[in-house]
Amino acid sequence: MIDFFVHSFNTLSHGLLGYAIPFLFVLTIVVFFHELGHFLVARWAGVRVLTFSLGFGPELVGFNDRHGTRWKISAIPLGGYVKFFGDESEASTPSSQTLAAMTAEERAGSFHHKKVGPRAAIVAAGPIANFILGALIFAGMALYYGKPSTIARVDGVVADGAAAAAGFKVGDVVIQIDGKPIESFADMQRIVAMNAGSALAFQVKRDGAIVSLTATPALLERKDPFGNSHRLGVLGIEHKSQAGEASTAPVGVGEALKIGVEQVWFIITSTFKFLGSLFVGQGNPNEVSGVLGIAKMSGQAASAGFQFVINLCAVLSVSIGLLNLFPIPLLDGGHLMFYAAEVVRGRPLSERTQEMGFRIGLGLVLMLMVFATYNDILRMAAS
Repeated sequence: MIDFFVHSFNTLSHGLLGYAIPFLFVLTIVVFFHELGHFLVARWAGVRVLTFSLGFGPELVGFNDRHGTRWKISAIPLGGYVKFFGDESEASTPSSQTLAAMTAEERAGSFHHKKVGPRAAIVAAGPIANFILGALIFAGMALYYGKPSTIARVDGVVADGAAAAAGFKVGDVVIQIDGKPIESFADMQRIVAMNAGSALAFQVKRDGAIVSLTATPALLERKDPFGNSHRLGVLGIEHKSQAGEASTAPVGVGEALKIGVEQVWFIITSTFKFLGSLFVGQGNPNEVSGVLGIAKMSGQAASAGFQFVINLCAVLSVSIGLLNLFPIPLLDGGHLMFYAAEVVRGRPLSERTQEMGFRIGLGLVLMLMVFATYNDILRMAAS
């Protein structure tokens, strides 16, 4: 047992030192754009912004802009916040006594005196900014690197695999999956990987004719080049790239933006599929990652090249934006849930109800963080 903890400590300490800088780089970009979304819409709505902080805790360095906003970097670099005039805390919780004592001029710049529409727009702007950042990064990569195109041809069929059972044959070229055009073998792999256990409708070109097939990817555990294990859907199809077959086609701005939006939507739908699989008991909860896992992925991406770091930044931005929209008090989605209740009731929820909600939300977030960190430690110690 002692040896296990010594090995775990050595693994974690060695890994964290190599992952810290890439992790902070990625997280800072994602958090900055999230908070910038809140900030810009708040300014547009006439709300006074008191603080724009990257990180929590004691201030390390900062300055005041001409509008009186304190821009700062804080000691704990695991997030950030924008504090509005009228907020009692970084979680944007109000105090009824403070709000009631405001003058008419102060109320004009108070977040909590704005109508539901502007408040909801300010809150939703953070996650939306994350989605926009992800789409722009994916679009920029498509503009710079072009669009890869490797024909989705079947060069081999694994015996007793899902593809063999579905009737795939060597020489088939996959052109559609569930009505979505397939432009490369990577397109097919990506869809299949996220749909283990789900029947997919394929259209393949075979000897000049179009053949319809239905296959259900099997769930298998595979390791990536860094040794990380992933549970993915597989068909049992082999592909061998031939000389001169792989190509990269340049794309215009319009097509690049379309690719960026499609990538964001794919991440969102894949996340919901994973959560759905957890709900029905088919998914693996051990795949949930926390701060340590993200730090490890950042370091691995940095070792592979800047392109992979930027790609991780886009994926993480979309994931954080989506997580923040979950209807959990303390997160942006929790605030939006309270505002929806306010619209239905015609008045805000009581201060006590909101406080209880935030406490429950804090408990849920802390439990998720502990669970995710526990998974991270086990994975890193076993590597």
